[in-house]
Amino acid sequence: MPAINEIQKPRILDEVRRVLRLHHYSIHTEKSYVDWIARFIRFSRMGSRDDLFPGEPKIEAFLSDLAVNAKVAPSTQNQAMNALVFLYKRVLKHPLDGAIDAVRASRKANVPVIMTRAEVASVISLMGGVPQLVAKFLYGSGLRIMEALRLRVKDVDFEMKQVTVRSGKGDKDRITTFPDSLAPLLKNHLARVKTLHQQDLSKGHGEVYLPNALSRKYPSAAGEWAWQYIFPARDLSVDPLSGVMRRHHVDPSVINKAIKAAGRSAGLSKPISAHTFRHSFATHLLERGTDIRTIQQLLGHSDLKTTMIYTHVLQQGGHGVRSPLDDLDV
Repeated sequence: MPAINEIQKPRILDEVRRVLRLHHYSIHTEKSYVDWIARFIRFSRMGSRDDLFPGEPKIEAFLSDLAVNAKVAPSTQNQAMNALVFLYKRVLKHPLDGAIDAVRASRKANVPVIMTRAEVASVISLMGGVPQLVAKFLYGSGLRIMEALRLRVKDVDFEMKQVTVRSGKGDKDRITTFPDSLAPLLKNHLARVKTLHQQDLSKGHGEVYLPNALSRKYPSAAGEWAWQYIFPARDLSVDPLSGVMRRHHVDPSVINKAIKAAGRSAGLSKPISAHTFRHSFATHLLERGTDIRTIQQLLGHSDLKTTMIYTHVLQQGGHGVRSPLDDLDV
């Protein structure tokens, strides 16, 4: 009879990690899936692998608890579901043929927080260094924060005035605009980054992480300038997947903290984050008359309905209706 906590020992989670890496999942997905699977195991009080079956009712109970008691967002519940499907299908080799009729998390129609142009200018002016440059990419190109931090030198085309986003949300590539005003700042920044890269090479480092099988297909690419991160981390660190000492990209927490601090210094009452710049990018383009489908492509939205939310937050009052109080001379 196995011990009650046998299932929580590293063996099954190590197996999950091994299969995730075999299928080239990102380190962020690996951490997320492992955390959800460990949480599922604790919730079900499982003592051995036999206790994982049948899977359908156990998954259903867990997902329902997330919706009813934890009150998670639909996207969070879906992420948990994806992790558990991966566990059963890829790790345990057990298909989930039965129905999983869990209580669904309620979806709220949240209107995105938008900054005015003056507020964007104020917040960016109160930032400096790399965080300010990243913020200009977020607003100037409509990038998500991880899309900005994962940019490589080769992804910015100064002549074509475009940024290529590799493996964005949904693992899709897309092209978005590159602001003219950012060019001189970025070139100066890249000159400093290149010096840092050359110093790393001279010390026996200088190789960057390459996704999927690119490191095998292009053995020398990892050390080439074109593949280096535009926003490298201050220090070298050990890659958790390979154990190799590398210079990764800057941590998103550094940028998020700088944005929060600048928002407070600017005296903004609205809560802002890195994603607020992306929302503001879309809304301000719409205000200028940019076609909604063009904005959809720049943002990388699969469904036009996702982009349409910005039509509801234009500076036109509630639903474009003028308040009757404005007609009174009081």
